[in-house]
Amino acid sequence: MNSIKVVGIDLAKSVFQVCVWMSDGTVASNRKIPRNKLLDTLRQFPANTLIAMEACATSHYWGRTFKSIGLLVRLIPTQHVKAFTRHQKNDANDALAICEAALRPGIHFVTIKTVGQQDIKAFRSARQLMVEQRTAVANQARALAAEQGIELPVGIHILSQRLPELIEDPALDISPVLRGLLFSLLENLHLLDERIRSTEHNILALCQQLPKYKVLMTIPGVGPLIAAAFLSEVNAEQFTNGRQLSSWCGLVPKQRSSGGKNNLSSMTKNGNRDLRTLIIHGARSVMFWSQKRDDALGSWMKHLIERRGKMKATVALANKLTRIIWRLLTGSENFNINKAFATN
Repeated sequence: MNSIKVVGIDLAKSVFQVCVWMSDGTVASNRKIPRNKLLDTLRQFPANTLIAMEACATSHYWGRTFKSIGLLVRLIPTQHVKAFTRHQKNDANDALAICEAALRPGIHFVTIKTVGQQDIKAFRSARQLMVEQRTAVANQARALAAEQGIELPVGIHILSQRLPELIEDPALDISPVLRGLLFSLLENLHLLDERIRSTEHNILALCQQLPKYKVLMTIPGVGPLIAAAFLSEVNAEQFTNGRQLSSWCGLVPKQRSSGGKNNLSSMTKNGNRDLRTLIIHGARSVMFWSQKRDDALGSWMKHLIERRGKMKATVALANKLTRIIWRLLTGSENFNINKAFATN
């Protein structure tokens, strides 16, 4: 019987491209469907029909929606779909490539995020934008002051302390226009500081509702933002072990092997860039106090620094912390962190 093997959907805002691939390898249809008719079209397919989409904007929403009507959903990382796109770039070819990628063995599919995870992710994205805006305001204030011969110190918090003194100091030879502009920029800095603190408070409130949050906070180097990032980005059940999670974060060596010769170089930097950056920053904070630790973790870090240097030891610690995070996320609440470092 010639049944539906996979349905590939190229997501869009208003018009979706839907490709139906049959079990005998033929394409039954590959046509555009408007947004208001998409669900009606998919309801006509049998239950448990495989629906494949790229992991992109709105994909998690549609994934939850399709699952609610009895369909199976696979979200495919974009880089895997691109490898199957042939000929010209258009919606029909993209939908067909999604069908092919969905059946490719060995692909690590993206787990559909819950509404709670997306709420935390939304606050994290909003906070990141505000941090970048605050940095831009501080750089502008520093550059405008430098145009009139005034050097301001590096650091946003120090800048916020020095700007009021600069604005109110009558001895400084700066124009009234610049004083007013610097005052306006200072107000923007204070406003962004307040909004960032409010957003962090909201992130903390959401994370405290999750049972794994307090467990993650017991890990050295893992603070509220790192714990929130892993809770919103990672579904630990999709990984067989901690090494898979660290590899997914791009914290393992890049392999260039051929002819039975194994060559390992710098870390791959695959996966989520923000997640990798945060866990490395957390490892760096732990590494800063390594000389004052007399436990198993401190001994492990000291020996690693002596053998490989501080920078490589920091990345190795980030790799190790990621594996520990996986152990705790998968339900190992009684996991002994010092014992993990003592065995290495």
